[in-house]
Amino acid sequence: MQNNKVKILKTEILSDNWYTLNKVTFEYQKKDGTLETQSREAYDRGNGATILLYNKKSKTVILTKQFRLPTYINGNEDGMMIEACAGLLDKDNPEDCIKRETEEELGYEISDIKKVFEVYMSPGSVTEILYFFIAEYSKSMKINDGGGLEEEQEEIEVLELYIEKALEMIDSGEIKDAKTIMLLQHLRIKNIL
Repeated sequence: MQNNKVKILKTEILSDNWYTLNKVTFEYQKKDGTLETQSREAYDRGNGATILLYNKKSKTVILTKQFRLPTYINGNEDGMMIEACAGLLDKDNPEDCIKRETEEELGYEISDIKKVFEVYMSPGSVTEILYFFIAEYSKSMKINDGGGLEEEQEEIEVLELYIEKALEMIDSGEIKDAKTIMLLQHLRIKNIL
C-alpha cells in the first residue's frame, strides 16, 4: 500500500545509541499538485504491546509503577509512572510478547487474552505501533512476584487497584500514561468492569 504522493529521497541515521533516530528527507505532492521537499526526524524503537489485567469479581486491575526518565526530565517530580504492563515485541508476535511481559512484570501466567485495538501513540515523531490487550486474571494465575528483569534494569512495583480508584487516579493526575488511560476507559466504555 504505497502512497504515490510521497517519495523518500534520503534517510540519515542521526543516532543509533539506544534505538534509531532517522532524519528522512522526502518529496510530498500537495493537494494543488505542487511538489514540496520536507525533512522530518522519526524515532524507531520497534513496535510494542500492552495489557490490562482485570478481575470482574473483585473489580480490580493490575498496574505497574516504575521510574521513567523522560517524564522526570519534563517535570514529573519523582519520575515515577503508574502504567499498564507493556513491552517491545523484540521480533515476537504481539500475543507472545504480552504474555511474556505479563509474567516478567506482573508475575501472572495468562492464556486467554483479547486484542482490543492497535494505535500509533505519537505519529508525528515515533514509528511505533502499540497493540492493546485485556485479560481476566485470578489469584490462581500468579506464578511469581513480577517486578521485571534485572538484566533489563527493570525495578517495577506491581499494583492491584480497584477499578474505581484507578479511574479516580486519572482525574487526580496520579495516572498520566496514555496507554493506561485508554485501557482503563475501554473497560468502562465497554461495561467490562
